[in-house]
Amino acid sequence: MRGVLFMLAGFFFYATSDSIAKVLTQSLHPVQVVWTRQFGLFCCVILLLARHGTGIMRTRHHAIQIARGVTAVGASISFVFAVTYIPLADAMAIAFVAPFFVTVLGALVLGEPIGMRRWIAVAIGFAGMLIIVRPGLGVLHPASVLPILAAAFFAARQVLSRMISGDDGSMTTVAYTAISAVTVLTLPLPFFWAWPNDPVTVALLGVIAVTAGLAEFLIVRALELAQAVVVAPTQYTVLIWGTMWGFLIFDQLPDGWTLAGAAIIMASGLYTLHREARAGSN
Repeated sequence: MRGVLFMLAGFFFYATSDSIAKVLTQSLHPVQVVWTRQFGLFCCVILLLARHGTGIMRTRHHAIQIARGVTAVGASISFVFAVTYIPLADAMAIAFVAPFFVTVLGALVLGEPIGMRRWIAVAIGFAGMLIIVRPGLGVLHPASVLPILAAAFFAARQVLSRMISGDDGSMTTVAYTAISAVTVLTLPLPFFWAWPNDPVTVALLGVIAVTAGLAEFLIVRALELAQAVVVAPTQYTVLIWGTMWGFLIFDQLPDGWTLAGAAIIMASGLYTLHREARAGSN
């Protein structure tokens, strides 16, 4: 139960961080916003190093760990660019296809056995995504494809995590992700950096760094307290928080098609998690 509560809190802070990112992109470049988010996680890692020492940096998979950090950058950049143009809840609903990308990549890259039922669940999940995006109808902004790209990067990150899960602990993975992500984002940062010109923007930059760091810490802690298959379904609560913030801050609510597509994606995603849990128990 503690693991579930930590995970719920983590996704609340993730949704809060995403909503602040949408506000900040109205005056700052998305690269600067994403760098600030990752810097919050980087500060969290500094605290971990101070508490546990440099031993958490030991790994035999340096290349994979760094690649995981790069995919984290790709996911964040794609998503923040997306919410610059489309409603927050819509972007979150579309990004829910990530677990299906994980299933496909797990089969193609890791050779994980995937039964017919789970392939059907993947197909249904993508159908739900198409209901939200409605390609060719001109209903949503072209930036609606960016959450799909973010989901693909997120899935690649998860597959890389599975490749090293037997050797590296969660703290090691978080540390390498934060350090490599901040390093990658710092390189182009001078070309996009703009000094905030009002106290509210400065405060929001601080809040987005804190909420992003808290979200990552809480989710890592949740995975230490409970099995992933137990806490994973709570990821869908991010749509509740995203809808709430979208309404309170931007006066935006998802339409009926988006809600229907999101419901289909969530149902097929929960079924996929259920099948993974049964496969893991056998």
